[in-house]
Amino acid sequence: MHDFYSDTQTRPTRAMREAMLDAEVGDERHHDDPATNDLIARVAEMLGMEAAMFLPSGTMCNEVAIAVHCQPGDEVICTRESHIIFAESGGPAALSGVMLYPIDGEHGMMTPEEVSSAIRPPSAHAPRSRLLCTEQTSNLAGGAIWPADQLRAVADVAREAGLATHLDGARLLNASVATGVPAHEYAAGYDSAWIAFTKGLGCPVGAVLAGSQEFIDKAWLFKRRWGGAMRQTGVLAAMCSHALDHHVERLAEDHALARDIGDRLRDLPAVSDVMPVETNIVIAELSDAVPEARECARRMREDNVTCTVVGRKRIRMVTHMDVGQADADALISSIAKLA
Repeated sequence: MHDFYSDTQTRPTRAMREAMLDAEVGDERHHDDPATNDLIARVAEMLGMEAAMFLPSGTMCNEVAIAVHCQPGDEVICTRESHIIFAESGGPAALSGVMLYPIDGEHGMMTPEEVSSAIRPPSAHAPRSRLLCTEQTSNLAGGAIWPADQLRAVADVAREAGLATHLDGARLLNASVATGVPAHEYAAGYDSAWIAFTKGLGCPVGAVLAGSQEFIDKAWLFKRRWGGAMRQTGVLAAMCSHALDHHVERLAEDHALARDIGDRLRDLPAVSDVMPVETNIVIAELSDAVPEARECARRMREDNVTCTVVGRKRIRMVTHMDVGQADADALISSIAKLA
């Protein structure tokens, strides 16, 4: 299978599994797991935060952060393409009882002026604007990279108005590798942030959420309440630490392959447009010469090629450590056949 569905499709390497065997473990819930303690301290420092916690997924990081920062009836400002809107099963409403204020930002990014306009004045008739959420990189904008100064500028507007700020860092390290900007510079001005290990870093489980010590203390309440208190997580944390040691810089290879795919797609009659490729995500608009995206994805699967449908005529392809040039060739060949 030539799997471009997502970078979540990666499988742990043998070296990563061997790291798991050597992990020193204990009870994570009682902060007695050495491998996990080492990992969360390392990520907290990477993000410029005071403390951190290990969680099963990035989605849980987002949902826990929203629950800590907000009260039921509050409003969260985000872009319409945000992961918390399109891929978390209505979690903000179901788990925290909050409303979402979506901004139609360019390339999945907001401007300070747009954030300022979205913040509601105090009123007994309206929800309280309480939290700003941003996402680095912007998934449905084709992995677009927020400039660090723009991330900080929108956070400054929110914090000046009394809002909390949260950075969804699902592919934050992709942005850092592509630009050379350290992760802590992207997270500057944010009350909470996280990085994923199950995407380009190739781990089977895990994300780390960071913030102040007070924030993490409150986050533990929701982690446990929602069934996320775990025990010997060191076997998982060891794989995450291995990924930080060995799989970060190689993200540049994913970016190069994605650019190659984007360039080749632009020459195909089946494709009418390709979003600018900045990291490891390629989003293509299909031409009138081919069926709608779901039918195209079905036909591609017959060629053992997978992608994600993200619109009526739009597909997304994500590069990662388990696909290479031969897989890219198969992808291009399959899409070319559509027309």
